[in-house]
This record gives sequence, structure tokens and C-alpha cells, in this order.
Amino acid sequence: MNAERQRTVLFGAQEIERTIARLAQQILEPQESQNGPVLLGVRRGGEAFATRLAREIERSTGKAPALGFLNINLYRDDRVVHELPESQIPVDVGGRLVLIVDDVLYTGRTIRSALDAVTDLGRPAAIRLCVLVDRGLRELPIQPDYVGRAIASNRGDRVEVVLGSEASPDDEVVLHAHAP
Repeated sequence: MNAERQRTVLFGAQEIERTIARLAQQILEPQESQNGPVLLGVRRGGEAFATRLAREIERSTGKAPALGFLNINLYRDDRVVHELPESQIPVDVGGRLVLIVDDVLYTGRTIRSALDAVTDLGRPAAIRLCVLVDRGLRELPIQPDYVGRAIASNRGDRVEVVLGSEASPDDEVVLHAHAP
């Protein structure tokens, strides 16, 4: 690890599990969620989080929500794209509540790209955003509807989410703070 960074565990495996359970309940509360949301995890960071969130919703309701994954490479405007698997969209999003799921919200550019990708698929009834960590410092006017935890961070910091599609004692969210 770089000596110029301070490593702080923001939350560990047990708190991540509690956070996922809380978020699932919050997602299910509004009337618009009663017909079952379509969860779309943003490829790489949001995949495991969306999978675990869908599993928790199924555990709570007895019915699995539609779960898919978005490859947003074609919609990026801020960096070189990486090789990612194609999008997997399980249902027509037209007229449905779509929940974009990602691990960390920072500048808003990833979510802007995800919004473009979703609207190219059809016209959802509504699009909501769920993130595990909101670190602020937005460059675009994008705000999450469901947040695991909001943290204060600086531009030089990095947030690392270690999260698999199955719960593990190794799950954690770490802030690597840039030393002043």
C-alpha cells in the first residue's frame, strides 16, 4: 500500500449485511415497488451488490426481482473503456420501476452513463438509484434515492469495496485517504 495513504475500514461484513437488509426494506416500502422493481447492477462495481440486494428482496417477499447488469462502456465520456461482459437485461424495462445499483457514487458520471443505457432500452415508469457508499463531490447533479452510507471524502481519496455475490467475512468498505 502507498505510504501516503491512510487505510480506514468504514464498515465490515456484518454491517454490510445489515445495510443490504435495510436498503431492501426501504426499496420495498414505496407503492411504486409493489409490482417488483427491475434491479440493474452497473458492471463491475454494482454486480455483486445488486445480486445480494436482489437475494435480500427475495428473502423478504418470497419473490425474486428481475436482476440484470449494465455495461455502460458505450456511454462513457470521461475515460478509456475497459473490457466488460455485455449487458444482461432480463425483462423489458418499459413501464417498469428500474433501480440502478452501484457500489460507490462519486462524480455522477458513471450513473449518467447508466441512465443513458437504461433509456436506450425503453421508457421505464421511473428510475431510482441505490448505492452502497455515497462519497459526495459530484460533478453532475445526480443524487441517490437509497444510500447505505454517506461519507466525507476528498478528491485524492479512494474508496475500495470488497464484496462478493455471496456474504463473506472478508467483505468490507475501505477508505484510502490521501495524506495531506
